[in-house]
Amino acid sequence: MLLTITTTTSPATDLGFLLHKNPDSHYTVSLSFGTVHVVYPEAKHDRCTAALLVDIDPIALVRARQGSSGADLALSQYINDRPYSTSSLLSVALITAFSTAMGGRCKERPELVNRPLSLEVKMPVVSCPQGEQLVRKLFEPLGYEVEIHPVALDERFPGWGESSLFALTLRGEAVLQHLLSHLYVLLPVLDDEKHYWVGQEEVDKLLRQGQEWLPTHPERDLIARRYLRYHHDLVEQALSRLFDEESGFPLSTEVDKGHEPLASTQGLGASRREAVREALRSHGARRIVDLGCGEGRLIGELLSEQGIERVVGMDVAHRALKKASAHLHLETMTPRERGRVELLHGSVTYCDSRLVGFDAAVAVEVIEHLDPTKLGAFESNVFGFARPTTVVVTTPNSDYNSLFPLLGEGEFRHPDHRFEWNRQEFDRWCRAVADKYGYSVVISGIGDEDEEHGAPSQMAVFSR
Repeated sequence: MLLTITTTTSPATDLGFLLHKNPDSHYTVSLSFGTVHVVYPEAKHDRCTAALLVDIDPIALVRARQGSSGADLALSQYINDRPYSTSSLLSVALITAFSTAMGGRCKERPELVNRPLSLEVKMPVVSCPQGEQLVRKLFEPLGYEVEIHPVALDERFPGWGESSLFALTLRGEAVLQHLLSHLYVLLPVLDDEKHYWVGQEEVDKLLRQGQEWLPTHPERDLIARRYLRYHHDLVEQALSRLFDEESGFPLSTEVDKGHEPLASTQGLGASRREAVREALRSHGARRIVDLGCGEGRLIGELLSEQGIERVVGMDVAHRALKKASAHLHLETMTPRERGRVELLHGSVTYCDSRLVGFDAAVAVEVIEHLDPTKLGAFESNVFGFARPTTVVVTTPNSDYNSLFPLLGEGEFRHPDHRFEWNRQEFDRWCRAVADKYGYSVVISGIGDEDEEHGAPSQMAVFSR
Protein backbone atom coordinates (compact mmCIF):
# COMPACT_ATOMS: atom_id res chain seq x y z
CA MET A 1 0.00 0.00 0.00
CA LEU A 2 1.66 3.21 -1.18
CA LEU A 3 0.98 6.96 -0.97
CA THR A 4 3.36 9.73 -2.01
CA ILE A 5 3.13 13.45 -1.21
CA THR A 6 5.16 15.84 -3.39
CA THR A 7 5.61 19.59 -3.11
CA THR A 8 7.29 21.97 -5.52
CA THR A 9 6.93 25.01 -3.26
CA SER A 10 10.47 26.18 -2.52
CA PRO A 11 12.20 25.38 -0.29
CA ALA A 12 10.50 22.04 -0.90
CA THR A 13 12.47 20.34 1.88
CA ASP A 14 10.27 22.24 4.36
CA LEU A 15 8.00 19.23 3.86
CA GLY A 16 10.30 17.36 6.23
CA PHE A 17 9.69 19.91 8.99
CA LEU A 18 5.91 19.75 8.50
CA LEU A 19 5.81 15.95 8.54
CA HIS A 20 8.33 15.77 11.41
CA LYS A 21 10.31 13.24 9.38
CA ASN A 22 13.91 13.94 8.37
CA PRO A 23 14.46 13.32 4.64
CA ASP A 24 17.79 11.70 5.47
CA SER A 25 16.21 9.13 7.78
CA HIS A 26 14.06 6.04 7.34
CA TYR A 27 11.08 6.07 9.72
CA THR A 28 9.41 2.78 10.58
CA VAL A 29 6.76 1.71 13.09
CA SER A 30 4.96 -1.61 13.66
CA LEU A 31 1.17 -1.82 13.82
CA SER A 32 -1.13 -4.77 14.49
CA PHE A 33 -1.63 -5.37 10.77
CA GLY A 34 1.88 -4.69 9.45
CA THR A 35 4.70 -2.16 9.25
CA VAL A 36 4.62 1.50 8.25
CA HIS A 37 7.62 3.09 6.51
CA VAL A 38 8.28 6.74 5.60
CA VAL A 39 11.08 7.49 3.16
CA TYR A 40 11.95 10.34 0.79
CA PRO A 41 12.64 9.23 -2.81
CA GLU A 42 13.68 12.82 -3.57
CA ALA A 43 14.51 15.83 -1.40
CA LYS A 44 15.71 18.82 -3.38
CA HIS A 45 15.23 22.55 -2.99
CA ASP A 46 12.62 22.73 -5.75
CA ARG A 47 10.96 19.32 -5.31
CA CYS A 48 10.51 16.99 -2.37
CA THR A 49 8.56 13.73 -2.10
CA ALA A 50 7.62 11.80 1.02
CA ALA A 51 6.48 8.21 0.52
CA LEU A 52 4.28 6.35 3.00
CA LEU A 53 4.58 2.61 2.47
CA VAL A 54 2.44 0.17 4.45
CA ASP A 55 3.60 -3.43 4.38
CA ILE A 56 0.48 -5.44 5.26
CA ASP A 57 0.73 -8.82 6.96
CA PRO A 58 -2.48 -10.63 5.86
CA ILE A 59 -2.27 -13.16 8.67
CA ALA A 60 -1.83 -10.47 11.32
CA LEU A 61 -4.71 -8.51 9.79
CA VAL A 62 -7.07 -11.48 10.15
CA ARG A 63 -5.94 -12.16 13.73
CA ALA A 64 -6.49 -8.50 14.64
CA ARG A 65 -10.10 -8.51 13.48
CA GLN A 66 -12.74 -8.33 16.15
CA GLY A 67 -16.02 -10.18 16.34
CA SER A 68 -15.11 -13.08 14.05
CA SER A 69 -17.87 -15.35 12.80
CA GLY A 70 -18.18 -18.31 10.51
CA ALA A 71 -18.11 -16.06 7.47
CA ASP A 72 -14.83 -14.60 8.66
CA LEU A 73 -13.15 -17.95 8.06
CA ALA A 74 -13.55 -17.58 4.29
CA LEU A 75 -10.47 -17.76 2.07
CA SER A 76 -11.22 -14.18 0.93
CA GLN A 77 -9.76 -12.97 4.23
CA TYR A 78 -6.35 -14.07 3.02
CA ILE A 79 -6.68 -13.53 -0.73
CA ASN A 80 -7.89 -9.95 -1.35
CA ASP A 81 -6.80 -6.43 -2.30
CA ARG A 82 -6.09 -5.25 1.27
CA PRO A 83 -2.27 -5.44 1.06
CA TYR A 84 -2.06 -2.91 -1.78
CA SER A 85 -5.29 -0.86 -2.18
CA THR A 86 -5.97 2.20 -0.03
CA SER A 87 -8.45 1.68 2.79
CA SER A 88 -8.98 2.45 6.46
CA LEU A 89 -5.64 0.71 7.01
CA LEU A 90 -3.94 3.63 5.26
CA SER A 91 -5.89 6.10 7.41
CA VAL A 92 -4.49 4.43 10.52
CA ALA A 93 -1.01 4.57 9.00
CA LEU A 94 -1.44 8.30 8.26
CA ILE A 95 -2.47 9.23 11.78
CA THR A 96 0.33 7.06 13.18
CA ALA A 97 3.14 8.39 10.99
CA PHE A 98 1.99 12.01 10.65
CA SER A 99 0.06 12.70 13.86
CA THR A 100 1.95 15.93 14.58
CA ALA A 101 1.30 17.29 11.09
CA MET A 102 -2.38 16.31 11.28
CA GLY A 103 -2.62 18.13 14.59
CA GLY A 104 -1.38 21.33 12.96
CA ARG A 105 1.86 21.49 14.94
CA CYS A 106 5.40 22.21 13.81
CA LYS A 107 7.69 23.00 16.73
CA GLU A 108 10.75 23.83 14.64
CA ARG A 109 8.98 25.99 12.03
CA PRO A 110 5.50 26.98 13.31
CA GLU A 111 5.10 29.57 10.54
CA LEU A 112 4.85 26.72 8.01
CA VAL A 113 1.71 25.15 9.45
CA ASN A 114 -0.84 27.42 7.76
CA ARG A 115 1.18 28.00 4.60
CA PRO A 116 -0.54 26.71 1.41
CA LEU A 117 1.78 24.51 -0.64
CA SER A 118 1.70 23.26 -4.21
CA LEU A 119 0.98 19.59 -3.50
CA GLU A 120 0.61 16.41 -5.51
CA VAL A 121 -0.60 13.14 -3.99
CA LYS A 122 -0.27 9.85 -5.84
CA MET A 123 -1.90 6.57 -4.88
CA PRO A 124 -1.31 3.82 -7.46
CA VAL A 125 -4.21 1.68 -6.20
CA VAL A 126 -7.38 3.19 -4.70
CA SER A 127 -10.43 1.08 -3.96
CA CYS A 128 -13.76 2.63 -5.01
CA PRO A 129 -16.48 0.13 -5.97
CA GLN A 130 -18.83 3.01 -6.94
CA GLY A 131 -16.45 4.24 -9.63
CA GLU A 132 -14.73 7.38 -10.87
CA GLN A 133 -17.70 9.69 -10.40
CA LEU A 134 -17.67 9.24 -6.62
CA VAL A 135 -13.93 9.98 -6.46
CA ARG A 136 -14.53 13.28 -8.23
CA LYS A 137 -17.59 14.15 -6.11
CA LEU A 138 -15.53 13.75 -2.94
CA PHE A 139 -12.26 15.48 -3.88
CA GLU A 140 -13.10 18.13 -6.49
CA PRO A 141 -15.27 20.26 -4.12
CA LEU A 142 -12.19 20.52 -1.88
CA GLY A 143 -10.28 22.25 -4.68
CA TYR A 144 -8.20 19.38 -6.03
CA GLU A 145 -7.50 18.59 -9.66
CA VAL A 146 -8.32 14.90 -9.97
CA GLU A 147 -6.51 12.58 -12.39
CA ILE A 148 -7.87 9.05 -12.31
CA HIS A 149 -7.21 5.91 -14.35
CA PRO A 150 -8.95 2.53 -13.95
CA VAL A 151 -6.89 -0.53 -13.14
CA ALA A 152 -7.64 -3.62 -15.25
CA LEU A 153 -8.51 -6.87 -13.52
CA ASP A 154 -5.72 -8.50 -15.48
CA GLU A 155 -3.85 -6.84 -18.33
CA ARG A 156 -3.31 -10.26 -19.92
CA PHE A 157 -7.06 -10.74 -20.22
CA PRO A 158 -8.61 -7.41 -21.29
CA GLY A 159 -11.93 -9.14 -21.84
CA TRP A 160 -12.33 -9.44 -18.08
CA GLY A 161 -12.88 -5.67 -17.96
CA GLU A 162 -11.96 -3.09 -15.36
CA SER A 163 -11.75 -3.62 -11.63
CA SER A 164 -13.07 -1.37 -8.87
CA LEU A 165 -9.52 -0.10 -8.38
CA PHE A 166 -8.06 3.15 -9.72
CA ALA A 167 -4.74 4.95 -9.93
CA LEU A 168 -5.43 8.36 -8.39
CA THR A 169 -3.48 11.63 -8.47
CA LEU A 170 -4.61 14.78 -6.63
CA ARG A 171 -3.07 18.19 -7.31
CA GLY A 172 -3.70 21.59 -5.79
CA GLU A 173 -2.69 24.41 -3.49
CA ALA A 174 -3.47 23.33 0.06
CA VAL A 175 -2.34 23.48 3.66
CA LEU A 176 -0.71 20.13 4.40
CA GLN A 177 -2.77 19.58 7.56
CA HIS A 178 -5.96 19.97 5.52
CA LEU A 179 -4.77 17.55 2.85
CA LEU A 180 -4.01 14.89 5.46
CA SER A 181 -7.41 15.32 7.11
CA HIS A 182 -9.13 14.97 3.72
CA LEU A 183 -7.27 11.73 3.02
CA TYR A 184 -7.83 10.36 6.52
CA VAL A 185 -11.61 10.68 6.23
CA LEU A 186 -12.23 10.11 2.54
CA LEU A 187 -10.10 7.03 1.80
CA PRO A 188 -12.30 4.68 3.88
CA VAL A 189 -15.36 6.49 2.45
CA LEU A 190 -14.19 5.61 -1.08
CA ASP A 191 -13.48 2.01 -0.06
CA ASP A 192 -16.82 1.83 1.82
CA GLU A 193 -15.29 -0.51 4.36
CA LYS A 194 -13.41 -0.46 7.66
CA HIS A 195 -11.14 -3.05 9.15
CA TYR A 196 -12.24 -2.39 12.73
CA TRP A 197 -15.39 -2.00 14.78
CA VAL A 198 -17.13 1.36 14.36
CA GLY A 199 -18.33 2.85 17.64
CA GLN A 200 -18.76 6.15 19.44
CA GLU A 201 -15.14 7.20 19.13
CA GLU A 202 -15.46 7.14 15.33
CA VAL A 203 -17.89 10.05 15.60
CA ASP A 204 -15.26 12.00 17.51
CA LYS A 205 -12.62 11.17 14.89
CA LEU A 206 -14.87 12.29 12.04
CA LEU A 207 -15.66 15.61 13.72
CA ARG A 208 -12.06 16.22 14.74
CA GLN A 209 -10.71 15.67 11.23
CA GLY A 210 -13.67 17.10 9.32
CA GLN A 211 -14.71 20.13 11.33
CA GLU A 212 -12.94 22.60 9.00
CA TRP A 213 -14.39 21.36 5.70
CA LEU A 214 -17.14 18.80 6.22
CA PRO A 215 -19.96 21.24 7.14
CA THR A 216 -19.84 22.85 3.69
CA HIS A 217 -19.04 19.75 1.61
CA PRO A 218 -21.90 18.95 -0.82
CA GLU A 219 -21.57 15.21 -0.04
CA ARG A 220 -21.50 15.73 3.73
CA ASP A 221 -24.31 13.25 4.49
CA LEU A 222 -22.88 10.54 2.24
CA ILE A 223 -19.46 10.96 3.85
CA ALA A 224 -20.93 10.61 7.35
CA ARG A 225 -22.95 7.52 6.42
CA ARG A 226 -20.05 5.70 4.82
CA TYR A 227 -17.44 6.73 7.38
CA LEU A 228 -19.69 5.49 10.21
CA ARG A 229 -20.66 2.33 8.33
CA TYR A 230 -24.36 3.21 8.09
CA HIS A 231 -24.97 3.15 11.86
CA HIS A 232 -28.02 5.42 11.86
CA ASP A 233 -27.67 6.63 15.46
CA LEU A 234 -24.01 7.50 15.01
CA VAL A 235 -24.68 9.31 11.73
CA GLU A 236 -27.47 11.37 13.27
CA GLN A 237 -25.29 12.22 16.24
CA ALA A 238 -22.37 13.25 14.01
CA LEU A 239 -24.47 15.50 11.80
CA SER A 240 -26.10 17.08 14.85
CA ARG A 241 -22.77 17.70 16.57
CA LEU A 242 -21.23 18.97 13.38
CA PHE A 243 -23.39 22.06 13.70
CA ASP A 244 -23.52 22.16 17.48
CA GLU A 245 -22.33 25.34 19.12
CA GLU A 246 -19.57 23.43 20.92
CA SER A 247 -18.06 21.67 17.94
CA GLY A 248 -19.10 23.63 14.87
CA PHE A 249 -17.74 26.90 13.55
CA PRO A 250 -17.95 29.85 13.44
CA LEU A 251 -19.95 30.61 16.59
CA SER A 252 -19.98 33.16 19.35
CA THR A 253 -18.63 31.58 22.51
CA GLU A 254 -20.09 32.64 25.84
CA VAL A 255 -18.05 30.32 28.06
CA ASP A 256 -14.38 29.91 27.29
CA LYS A 257 -13.32 26.27 27.69
CA GLY A 258 -15.08 25.91 31.04
CA HIS A 259 -12.15 27.50 32.83
CA GLU A 260 -13.11 30.29 35.20
CA PRO A 261 -10.45 33.00 35.24
CA LEU A 262 -10.01 35.63 37.90
CA ALA A 263 -13.20 36.59 39.71
CA SER A 264 -13.15 40.01 38.04
CA THR A 265 -13.73 38.43 34.61
CA GLN A 266 -16.79 36.36 35.50
CA GLY A 267 -19.80 37.53 33.53
CA LEU A 268 -17.53 38.36 30.61
CA GLY A 269 -20.21 37.40 28.08
CA ALA A 270 -22.58 40.04 29.48
CA SER A 271 -19.77 42.59 29.49
CA ARG A 272 -19.05 41.87 25.82
CA ARG A 273 -22.66 42.31 24.83
CA GLU A 274 -22.96 45.59 26.74
CA ALA A 275 -19.76 46.91 25.13
CA VAL A 276 -21.07 45.99 21.68
CA ARG A 277 -24.46 47.60 22.37
CA GLU A 278 -22.79 50.81 23.54
CA ALA A 279 -20.66 50.92 20.37
CA LEU A 280 -23.76 50.47 18.21
CA ARG A 281 -25.63 53.18 20.13
CA SER A 282 -22.79 55.65 19.71
CA HIS A 283 -22.75 55.05 15.95
CA GLY A 284 -26.53 55.32 15.57
CA ALA A 285 -26.96 51.85 14.05
CA ARG A 286 -30.58 50.93 13.37
CA ARG A 287 -30.25 47.91 11.08
CA ILE A 288 -27.80 45.32 12.46
CA VAL A 289 -26.59 41.86 11.43
CA ASP A 290 -25.08 39.58 14.08
CA LEU A 291 -22.58 37.21 12.43
CA GLY A 292 -22.18 33.98 14.37
CA CYS A 293 -25.22 34.82 16.48
CA GLY A 294 -25.20 31.57 18.48
CA GLU A 295 -28.18 31.31 20.83
CA GLY A 296 -29.31 34.87 20.07
CA ARG A 297 -28.54 36.54 23.40
CA LEU A 298 -27.20 39.71 21.78
CA ILE A 299 -30.14 39.79 19.37
CA GLY A 300 -32.60 39.68 22.28
CA GLU A 301 -30.87 42.57 24.02
CA LEU A 302 -30.70 44.63 20.83
CA LEU A 303 -34.42 44.16 20.20
CA SER A 304 -35.10 45.79 23.59
CA GLU A 305 -33.25 48.94 22.50
CA GLN A 306 -35.25 51.92 21.31
CA GLY A 307 -34.39 52.99 17.79
CA ILE A 308 -33.33 49.54 16.56
CA GLU A 309 -35.43 48.87 13.47
CA ARG A 310 -34.19 45.42 12.45
CA VAL A 311 -31.79 42.74 13.70
CA VAL A 312 -30.70 39.75 11.62
CA GLY A 313 -28.75 36.84 13.09
CA MET A 314 -26.64 34.51 10.95
CA ASP A 315 -24.97 31.27 12.00
CA VAL A 316 -23.55 28.21 10.25
CA ALA A 317 -25.05 25.89 12.92
CA HIS A 318 -28.66 24.80 12.45
CA ARG A 319 -28.87 23.78 16.08
CA ALA A 320 -27.70 27.19 17.25
CA LEU A 321 -30.39 28.85 15.13
CA LYS A 322 -33.04 26.59 16.65
CA LYS A 323 -31.87 27.60 20.12
CA ALA A 324 -31.90 31.24 19.11
CA SER A 325 -35.46 30.90 17.86
CA ALA A 326 -36.52 29.38 21.17
CA HIS A 327 -34.59 31.95 23.21
CA LEU A 328 -36.21 34.83 21.32
CA HIS A 329 -39.70 33.22 21.43
CA LEU A 330 -40.15 33.87 17.72
CA GLU A 331 -43.27 31.71 17.50
CA THR A 332 -45.17 33.83 20.04
CA MET A 333 -44.04 37.26 18.84
CA THR A 334 -46.61 39.70 17.52
CA PRO A 335 -46.43 40.34 13.74
CA ARG A 336 -44.91 43.77 14.43
CA GLU A 337 -42.18 42.31 16.68
CA ARG A 338 -41.56 39.43 14.29
CA GLY A 339 -40.95 41.86 11.46
CA ARG A 340 -37.94 43.27 13.29
CA VAL A 341 -35.95 40.04 13.54
CA GLU A 342 -34.77 37.31 11.19
CA LEU A 343 -32.49 34.29 11.54
CA LEU A 344 -30.40 33.12 8.58
CA HIS A 345 -28.33 30.03 7.98
CA GLY A 346 -25.01 30.94 6.39
CA SER A 347 -21.26 31.29 6.77
CA VAL A 348 -19.14 34.41 7.19
CA THR A 349 -16.62 32.98 4.71
CA TYR A 350 -18.98 33.16 1.73
CA CYS A 351 -20.31 36.23 -0.12
CA ASP A 352 -24.00 36.58 0.72
CA SER A 353 -26.21 39.31 -0.72
CA ARG A 354 -28.47 39.05 2.34
CA LEU A 355 -25.73 40.81 4.33
CA VAL A 356 -25.77 43.94 2.17
CA GLY A 357 -27.57 47.12 3.32
CA PHE A 358 -27.02 47.07 7.09
CA ASP A 359 -25.83 49.96 9.21
CA ALA A 360 -23.68 47.64 11.30
CA ALA A 361 -22.29 44.10 11.38
CA VAL A 362 -21.20 42.44 14.61
CA ALA A 363 -18.88 39.43 15.06
CA VAL A 364 -18.66 38.62 18.77
CA GLU A 365 -15.98 35.97 19.52
CA VAL A 366 -16.20 34.58 15.98
CA ILE A 367 -12.95 35.16 14.09
CA GLU A 368 -10.88 32.95 16.39
CA HIS A 369 -13.04 29.98 15.30
CA LEU A 370 -11.95 30.46 11.68
CA ASP A 371 -8.94 28.77 10.19
CA PRO A 372 -6.33 31.51 9.57
CA THR A 373 -6.43 30.68 5.86
CA LYS A 374 -10.12 31.72 5.84
CA LEU A 375 -9.63 35.10 7.50
CA GLY A 376 -9.09 36.69 4.10
CA ALA A 377 -12.52 35.44 2.97
CA PHE A 378 -14.10 36.86 6.13
CA GLU A 379 -12.44 40.23 5.54
CA SER A 380 -13.41 40.51 1.87
CA ASN A 381 -16.99 39.34 2.47
CA VAL A 382 -17.71 41.60 5.45
CA PHE A 383 -15.58 44.68 4.75
CA GLY A 384 -15.37 44.48 0.96
CA PHE A 385 -18.68 42.95 -0.17
CA ALA A 386 -21.28 43.72 2.53
CA ARG A 387 -19.59 47.03 3.53
CA PRO A 388 -21.75 48.11 6.48
CA THR A 389 -21.09 51.57 7.88
CA THR A 390 -19.89 50.08 11.18
CA VAL A 391 -18.28 46.72 11.97
CA VAL A 392 -17.74 45.56 15.57
CA VAL A 393 -15.36 42.63 16.19
CA THR A 394 -14.47 41.10 19.57
CA THR A 395 -11.95 38.34 20.25
CA PRO A 396 -10.01 36.96 23.25
CA ASN A 397 -6.82 38.70 24.37
CA SER A 398 -4.23 35.94 24.65
CA ASP A 399 -2.01 38.16 26.81
CA TYR A 400 -4.57 37.56 29.54
CA ASN A 401 -4.52 33.74 29.29
CA SER A 402 -1.81 33.33 31.92
CA LEU A 403 -4.34 34.58 34.50
CA PHE A 404 -6.65 31.61 33.90
CA PRO A 405 -5.59 29.18 36.67
CA LEU A 406 -6.58 25.98 34.81
CA LEU A 407 -5.35 27.01 31.37
CA GLY A 408 -1.99 25.43 30.50
CA GLU A 409 0.73 27.26 28.62
CA GLY A 410 -0.08 27.43 24.93
CA GLU A 411 -3.67 26.23 25.42
CA PHE A 412 -6.62 28.12 23.97
CA ARG A 413 -9.74 29.07 25.91
CA HIS A 414 -12.02 26.90 23.77
CA PRO A 415 -11.22 23.63 21.94
CA ASP A 416 -12.58 25.03 18.66
CA HIS A 417 -10.38 28.14 18.63
CA ARG A 418 -7.94 28.15 15.73
CA PHE A 419 -5.86 31.00 17.14
CA GLU A 420 -5.93 33.60 19.90
CA TRP A 421 -4.26 36.97 19.34
CA ASN A 422 -2.43 39.12 21.82
CA ARG A 423 -3.07 42.87 21.81
CA GLN A 424 -0.30 43.65 19.35
CA GLU A 425 -1.42 40.99 16.86
CA PHE A 426 -5.05 42.14 17.02
CA ASP A 427 -4.01 45.77 16.58
CA ARG A 428 -1.90 44.86 13.54
CA TRP A 429 -4.75 42.90 11.91
CA CYS A 430 -7.33 45.62 12.58
CA ARG A 431 -5.22 48.39 11.09
CA ALA A 432 -4.36 46.34 8.01
CA VAL A 433 -8.06 45.61 7.39
CA ALA A 434 -9.05 49.24 7.98
CA ASP A 435 -6.39 50.50 5.54
CA LYS A 436 -7.30 47.96 2.87
CA TYR A 437 -11.07 48.53 2.90
CA GLY A 438 -11.32 52.23 3.73
CA TYR A 439 -12.33 52.16 7.41
CA SER A 440 -11.03 53.86 10.52
CA VAL A 441 -10.74 51.74 13.65
CA VAL A 442 -10.79 52.19 17.43
CA ILE A 443 -9.56 49.34 19.65
CA SER A 444 -10.42 48.88 23.33
CA GLY A 445 -10.54 46.21 26.05
CA ILE A 446 -13.58 44.48 27.55
CA GLY A 447 -13.69 43.43 31.20
CA ASP A 448 -11.57 44.46 34.16
CA GLU A 449 -8.05 45.22 32.98
CA ASP A 450 -4.91 43.78 34.49
CA GLU A 451 -2.03 46.25 34.59
CA GLU A 452 0.36 43.92 32.80
CA HIS A 453 -1.90 41.69 30.69
CA GLY A 454 -4.72 44.02 29.71
CA ALA A 455 -8.41 43.07 29.54
CA PRO A 456 -9.64 39.49 28.96
CA SER A 457 -11.39 40.44 25.69
CA GLN A 458 -10.56 43.03 23.06
CA MET A 459 -12.90 44.93 20.72
CA ALA A 460 -12.42 46.81 17.47
CA VAL A 461 -15.01 49.26 16.11
CA PHE A 462 -14.51 49.95 12.40
CA SER A 463 -16.18 53.01 10.85
CA ARG A 464 -16.50 53.61 7.11
